[in-house]
Amino acid sequence: MRLRHLVLPLLAAPLLSACVNDGATYEIDNTREHVLSLIREQPYFWDNKVNLYLVVSRMPDCMRRHNMGNGTPTSRVEIYRVPSGAFIVKIGKRLYATETQTCESFAPMDDEPAEGMGRLMGTFRVKKGELIFDKAESEAGAAAE
Repeated sequence: MRLRHLVLPLLAAPLLSACVNDGATYEIDNTREHVLSLIREQPYFWDNKVNLYLVVSRMPDCMRRHNMGNGTPTSRVEIYRVPSGAFIVKIGKRLYATETQTCESFAPMDDEPAEGMGRLMGTFRVKKGELIFDKAESEAGAAAE
């Protein structure tokens, strides 16, 4: 009887380990207080879909978690910054606009803005099985200076 209680969790462990539940962060001002974080959650190991969430935060003033729908475990999420300071989030062909003044505004966009996407800040992507934020070359060079 006691052996059964030990064996069942061991048999379930490989099934649960296939699920994705991770995140990565883009530090906007190179501080932990002003960030955009991508969270990926895969509720079922047999489903090749992950739920994507964007956490917009400018602490201590605001923090919000926004649902961006489904993606795949290897979906790339690009972050652009427009001159007004707002951000455009691109997942495949889907576009969203968000901001960090109140962290409340989050809206899907039908098309790219006529004035352009703004400056690419970087991309959330999977590298060696781990979700990372890969800063754009122009952004990485500016941070090094």
